[in-house]
Amino acid sequence: MERDPTRNISKAVIPAAGLGTRFLPATKATPKEMLPVVDKPAIQYVVEEAVSVGLTDILMVTGRNKRPLEDHFDRSFELEDALQRKGDDARLSQVRLSSALADIHYLRQGDPRGLGHAVLRAAPHVGDEPFAVLLGDDLIDPRDALLERMVQVHRRHGGSVVALMEVDPSLVSLYGCAAVRPTDDPQVMRITDLVEKPAPSQAPSNYAVIGRYILDPAVFPVLRTIGPGRGGEIQLTDALREFAVNDEAGGPVHGVVFTGRRYDTGDRADYLRSIVRLAWERDDLGPDFQQWLRGFVDSRRPRTAGSPHTAFDAPTAGVLGRRSGRGKSE
Repeated sequence: MERDPTRNISKAVIPAAGLGTRFLPATKATPKEMLPVVDKPAIQYVVEEAVSVGLTDILMVTGRNKRPLEDHFDRSFELEDALQRKGDDARLSQVRLSSALADIHYLRQGDPRGLGHAVLRAAPHVGDEPFAVLLGDDLIDPRDALLERMVQVHRRHGGSVVALMEVDPSLVSLYGCAAVRPTDDPQVMRITDLVEKPAPSQAPSNYAVIGRYILDPAVFPVLRTIGPGRGGEIQLTDALREFAVNDEAGGPVHGVVFTGRRYDTGDRADYLRSIVRLAWERDDLGPDFQQWLRGFVDSRRPRTAGSPHTAFDAPTAGVLGRRSGRGKSE
């Protein structure tokens, strides 16, 4: 029976084998995916995003020292029992949520040979059907339905779909970069070429590929045959380029242009900004946090002689003091 290239997608792959060296020493014994973003590990945001569009069969491609990922999405009977006996229903619900989100499987990558290799390791689990790939360093605000839009574009066009974001031309060397031509939808581009981390002078555009993909299973045989690319690794960008320049090889490649809220947790400074932005907008944390942050910023500004004290000097500090009186068990 002929395969339908536009059929529904049910599986997601989350590569999570990286060493997190940019966050050392914090990631010496803790996977970078488990670093907290406000009060959830970064990886949980990604899983929740996949589940929000019906991708409940999830494969995490992991490596050594990633056991905490499995523990986080498993039941914790001792903790649940302790919370239940305390009558802490709110936290009990949060703990149980992570273990009931999806059907999550785990597979070790083995040799760290790049993103393309991590995706290739998923082939036996994915089989002959389209699937999503979500990178754990990119968090997409749930109010901006990027993955849902990508699924819609795949249903219409088949092939593969990537997420694109316009970046400053000086930053294109940090990303895979796409040559594009417009379609009848201003937010959807037909991709005609892809280059992994080009020099700014050689970039075909300033459309950068960010960490969301819908891939046709035809990508697997290409990944098996292409040689190492930039950095000596098997690059997913190189495999997708095969389709972009010749769609008969595995269907067309389209890009959804994303202009929403994205939180990059793969860089230390951006990780801190992500926490601030997300905490700022939380109903339970935002009001007190906004007051404190405004006062803190004011307190860092140079003062002129005789200027009054800022809000941070006493009142705002008191707000945080009230919030910090937690029990030792928490």
